[in-house]
Amino acid sequence: MEQKGVQLYRETFTCSICLDLLKDPVTIPCGHTYCMNCIKLHWDEEDQRKIYSCPQCREAFKPRPVLKKNPMLAALVEQLKTGPQAAPADHCYAGPGDVTCDVCTGRKRKAFKSCLTCLASYCENHLQSHYDAPPLKKHTLVEPLEKLQENICSRHDEVMKMFCRTDHKFICYLCSVEDHKGHNTVSVAAERTEREVHLQACLQNIRNRVPEKTQKVKLLQQGFEAINLSVDIAVEDSEKVSSELIRLLQKRSSDVKQQIRSQQETNVRRVKELQEKLQQEITELKNEQAELMKLLHAEGHIQFIHNYPLPSQLSEPTIIINTGPQRYFQVLTAAVTEHRGKLQDILKDGWTNILLTEVDALLPPLEPKTRAEFLKYSHDITLDPNTANAHLLLSAGNRKAECTSQPQPYPHHPDRFTGYEQVLSKESLTGRCYWEVEWSGRSVTVAVAYEDIVKDKRSRFALSDKSWVCCFGENMPPTFVFNHNPTKLSGPSSSRVGVYLDHRAGILSFYSVSETMTLLHRVHTVFTQPLHAGLFIFYVGGTAELCKLT
Repeated sequence: MEQKGVQLYRETFTCSICLDLLKDPVTIPCGHTYCMNCIKLHWDEEDQRKIYSCPQCREAFKPRPVLKKNPMLAALVEQLKTGPQAAPADHCYAGPGDVTCDVCTGRKRKAFKSCLTCLASYCENHLQSHYDAPPLKKHTLVEPLEKLQENICSRHDEVMKMFCRTDHKFICYLCSVEDHKGHNTVSVAAERTEREVHLQACLQNIRNRVPEKTQKVKLLQQGFEAINLSVDIAVEDSEKVSSELIRLLQKRSSDVKQQIRSQQETNVRRVKELQEKLQQEITELKNEQAELMKLLHAEGHIQFIHNYPLPSQLSEPTIIINTGPQRYFQVLTAAVTEHRGKLQDILKDGWTNILLTEVDALLPPLEPKTRAEFLKYSHDITLDPNTANAHLLLSAGNRKAECTSQPQPYPHHPDRFTGYEQVLSKESLTGRCYWEVEWSGRSVTVAVAYEDIVKDKRSRFALSDKSWVCCFGENMPPTFVFNHNPTKLSGPSSSRVGVYLDHRAGILSFYSVSETMTLLHRVHTVFTQPLHAGLFIFYVGGTAELCKLT
């Protein structure tokens, strides 16, 4: 009974965090008791939220309670340590997978602690001397570990208390002065301390990132809900507009039908009126014919001549009736058909533009991967003669520029480049755009620049903070330059260069175009103005052409 009581006491005075006997026991406001160090470490992890809880009942405290050692419990725990030990029950013996006590003989008990100084594991009974003997109290006790002998140097049979940072391995002291002499060696404790500092920094970084990412998740959720709401509104609005168009078409169809029926009634009425008139005239003619036949058979000459009508009395107006093909309303039908064709063209072009309209919600759009995807954003751009340097000859509908030794008779213009053989595109570029440049010669620069870039004698694309350029030439790798800073590129050089611009996302990419497309360089920035494509041809005879892609 006494042994069972001791065992019960040991379970009563066990910390629920470390599952060991209480060390410096403290009682928190909810009544539960822990080791002072255990509850401090637990609350340190909750510092971020500024709310501190009990690991058992989860009661929360704010502010952080002040911890004070419970002297009565501490005394009881000390008595328990020095009192009679509980008789080992069956569950105290080692089973498969358990770390065994190195001191037990016969049936081995489960190890309660491992000593990193002795390099041995002990059950609760054999561990007692580490609590009682002053020299052993300084040993380092940890949870039971397997393969403690791996901490012994196989060459010198010494505990490996050193760590070689040069070779990244554990060594003993003798190894540090022999095989690892001159290496960066420290004690295992020092290595752990340094790694703990790094680990704490990693943990702090994680703690800092979790709220940040949680906030982003919250924002994305709000964005997700906003997208769904916006979609519902857009669908409702588009259905409303489509319904209005359908009603308008139905109204116009009804108007045309009514117009046809109205003209039908008018024409039918006229035909019937004319038919009735003709029928009446036929009756009158038949009556007159009978009178004339009767007169023709009169016997008296005087009576015949007296009753014979004058020729003017027999004349009548001529009525013309159209006996051609029965296509009376063909003109009206042709007019309806003509407007149907126009409406079909409008709907076809307009709806195509609507279907191609992209909405970038929350996240930036993905950059195209294949040339076919890039070509969806191709722009028909030309060179602006008002910006062309006098030594650039423009041709092919102002798409091609050639560097010449003889100046061209361009009129004076304030936008003209006067120092270098450069030219800008006439069209400004915003949104998502793609174009290609085919070049030849010794050196050509493909540029993207703001319209207000300086154009005097010293102005050069590569020397300005208002332009981004990629330089190409014979027997030289491509080079990207921005504001005097060149960056040599490792990609292949090609006579055709693709340029992709996403003005809103701040992305500018240069590609080498051959059978495949190879990314040469990508810029991430913020564009503050519309951009223009630019060309700079350094040597006479060199050419560069904005390719026609559509």
